[in-house]
Amino acid sequence: MNDCLAKLRPETWPSPCFVTDLARLRKNAAILDGVQRRTGARIMLALKCFAQWAAFPGLSRAMRGPLCGCCASSPDEAHLAREEFRGEVHAFAAAWSEEELAETLKYADHVVFNSFAQWRRFRPLVEAAETREGRRIECGLRLNPEHSEGTVPLYDPCAPGSRLGIRPAAFHAELAHDPQALDGISGLHFHTLCEQDAQPLARTLKAVERHFGRYFRGMKWINFGGGHHITRAGYDVELLCRCIEHIRGGYGVQVYLEPGEAVALNAGVLVTSVLDVVQADMPIAILDTSAACHMPDVLEMPYRPNVAGAGMPGEKAFTCRLAGKSCLAGDVIGEYSFDHALQPGERLVFLDMAIYSMVKTTTFNGLRLPSIALWDSETDERRVTRVFGYEDFRGRLS
Repeated sequence: MNDCLAKLRPETWPSPCFVTDLARLRKNAAILDGVQRRTGARIMLALKCFAQWAAFPGLSRAMRGPLCGCCASSPDEAHLAREEFRGEVHAFAAAWSEEELAETLKYADHVVFNSFAQWRRFRPLVEAAETREGRRIECGLRLNPEHSEGTVPLYDPCAPGSRLGIRPAAFHAELAHDPQALDGISGLHFHTLCEQDAQPLARTLKAVERHFGRYFRGMKWINFGGGHHITRAGYDVELLCRCIEHIRGGYGVQVYLEPGEAVALNAGVLVTSVLDVVQADMPIAILDTSAACHMPDVLEMPYRPNVAGAGMPGEKAFTCRLAGKSCLAGDVIGEYSFDHALQPGERLVFLDMAIYSMVKTTTFNGLRLPSIALWDSETDERRVTRVFGYEDFRGRLS
């Protein structure tokens, strides 16, 4: 998005404000569609990463976009997918309650279970929903190939002790005890990646095939999960396509992918303002946004987001620490340098903020959520779609 920042005019937006570039979304979607057209894979949007539904018309195949649907982690995400994206709806949760699953089944085409126990418990509920809804609901099981590619344990689905997916020993033991345990199962799902290239996927596939490949031919589909950084510069699209073609051609199954970041990578920014500059061990610019409330991955990963026009500490004339306005002592975004000393009222632009930030915001301290806007950098069409206020804070507490 760096090439578009000169046209963004940060001072024209509310502050703070998430601004998503529709032109960049289209570019990302075109790359993903190229993979679909070449391999026959179906690519879904992971709502847990990007759920700005006003931007869905340019993405959904049902509305002349390229993506075939959404994957959801809850009844509300499944409802949003069905209502606003209108494509296929796939759902997975680490565990379902009966109430949550019953509601999810109103919207979902695929439901993936995290254990054989949940599948056995809820199979009658699925079959009853099929009769009531008058449509087929395909069910799958999530696998844990015990092959870790994650670099941050918090985001590694195959880290030691992970609760996610059925491990090989447990899977084989279940089939030994009950040879019909896969009866009614249409597909298998695995997810091991986080912001990674195709090489980790290729290594993962070897582990998945070694442990579970004997069951693939009896399946209708295999889901490669998410974490594929397909639209990042330098991503090995050729290797990804070979991986998909290997599984699709070798086993006669439909392949699904569920990227979130790849759909909205570098498509959004967070426009914010400097409120004050205080002196501690170095100058600290306090902003009208918050890492704790509006950019929680900054503290959870942790990571240092890029800021337009800023450098590393000491690289430019003025080095300072950027911090949020909440009461949390650790509400610190990172250290940066600028060409000049920051002043109250000055606008800053945090980059790559469409992914995860919007869906994870909180109102801790009663801080209002950033406004949400759409911008087309090709046409300069601008639209603020949501401004938050007191009623949004009040309404979620009682």
